[in-house]
Amino acid sequence: MTMLTDPRLDAIEDDLIQIRRHLHAHPELRHEEAQTADYVAARLAEWGLDVVRGIGGHGLVGVLRNGEGKRSIGLRADMDALPMQEQNRFAHASRFPGRMHACGHDGHTAMLLGAARYLAEQRDFDGTVNFIFQPAEEGGAGARLMIEDGLFERCPMDAVFGAHNLPGIAAGTFALRPGAAMASSNTFSVELSGFGSHAAQPHRSADPVVAATSLAQAWQTIVSRNVNPNDAAVLSVTEIHAGSTVNVIPDQARLSGTVRAFSVETLDLIERRMREIAQGIAAAFDVRMAFEFHRMYPPLVNERESTAFAANVLKSVFGAANVDEGIAPQMPSEDFAFYLQHRPGCYVFIGNGDGSEHGNCGCSIPLHSPNYDFNDALLKPGVAWWVSLARAWLNTPR
Repeated sequence: MTMLTDPRLDAIEDDLIQIRRHLHAHPELRHEEAQTADYVAARLAEWGLDVVRGIGGHGLVGVLRNGEGKRSIGLRADMDALPMQEQNRFAHASRFPGRMHACGHDGHTAMLLGAARYLAEQRDFDGTVNFIFQPAEEGGAGARLMIEDGLFERCPMDAVFGAHNLPGIAAGTFALRPGAAMASSNTFSVELSGFGSHAAQPHRSADPVVAATSLAQAWQTIVSRNVNPNDAAVLSVTEIHAGSTVNVIPDQARLSGTVRAFSVETLDLIERRMREIAQGIAAAFDVRMAFEFHRMYPPLVNERESTAFAANVLKSVFGAANVDEGIAPQMPSEDFAFYLQHRPGCYVFIGNGDGSEHGNCGCSIPLHSPNYDFNDALLKPGVAWWVSLARAWLNTPR
């Protein structure tokens, strides 16, 4: 009998589907996950886990100890939804306008709950498993908040692992890579202040609109002319705000957007060049400049030993043909990166569907789409992955 054919896993599958669909129907936004946390905590307590609550807001950890082993592991799922209007019409669609589980956090939470239940019932490991249920992944840096609130002191762990569903690859297959796996997330804004005039008399102005358009164009040379072509990066101006009527040159213009990079060195270069170019453009057009750059999430860098360990566990359970050990780095960001700054570990992708599936589950619909839904066929493989990883990590002498 393999983990995937374990009848004890089959026995809890229907309950996991109900849990997942309940969470999908009752989404809560970042920093507002009170009812979700209550629901998760109640299930963990029902299965006999110790529950540590109120870490970094609504974050909580289910702690499961067995045997005399001193080793420990952290497994993390995110709980928050997105401020989006769902367009699906199935029975478990969001019951709240403007809120939706469009990234699969409902599925991640259900998978981790399934692993907690399975291990609590079987007790076939030696050590401590910390099941981390994190709030505010979607732009709220919930991982950083939990760490700052003493996560690793209150729930000690030797390593920490995370997983995220990935549309576009076959359901139940897995992908990972050592080193930089996801980009950093950063925002910027610049305010250009000149003085306005009648649009028919531009010579009487110091025009911030012309300066803004020139700056947006000049910034695009940073990635193409300053960043090493072997180092992927993105600089996107996504907002330009200026003016209020057609016959007035305004006093101010504002630009903002995002920068993504896979290394701190590349990010430092981009920020420095953005500031220097903004200063030069402002001087050239005789306007004042105020530039701000905010580093949100750092690059997600998988520790190599932990990644190799995770890959071996995946191949032993699912077969080498179903494990991609060299997936390309992903340009979206993830606050799981904060955990990896403090503990070794690895972040793994599990396929949500490649579009070949039948039915209306939305398996190949991309993340953050109003038509997305987590694929319930992932629940059993997800639990099998978490359980197998925890057993292997705790039962393998290191």
